Amino acid sequence: MDDHEARLRRLRMRSWRRGTREMDLILGPFADARLQGMDAATLDRLEALLEENDQDLYPWVTARMRGEAAGPAALGPLLDEIAAHAAGRLREMRGA
Repeated sequence: MDDHEARLRRLRMRSWRRGTREMDLILGPFADARLQGMDAATLDRLEALLEENDQDLYPWVTARMRGEAAGPAALGPLLDEIAAHAAGRLREMRGA
């Protein structure tokens, strides 16, 4: 396994094993769907985001799902992408 594949596996595992079930269910499916297509800079931002506490991440993501700005500006585009992915999954689950 090369370094890039090992990095993706590590990021996927960290996304699915957050510590709170809510963030597992937000970040895990996002990682499954998007990790392969991320460039190195986005992977760096994801690693930085995964260093944040779930108690901070959850309100940031849910605020962004409502169209509100929340969280560090440097992580804003990634938080928006995560929020959009989570909102889409929620719509699918509701059958809308």
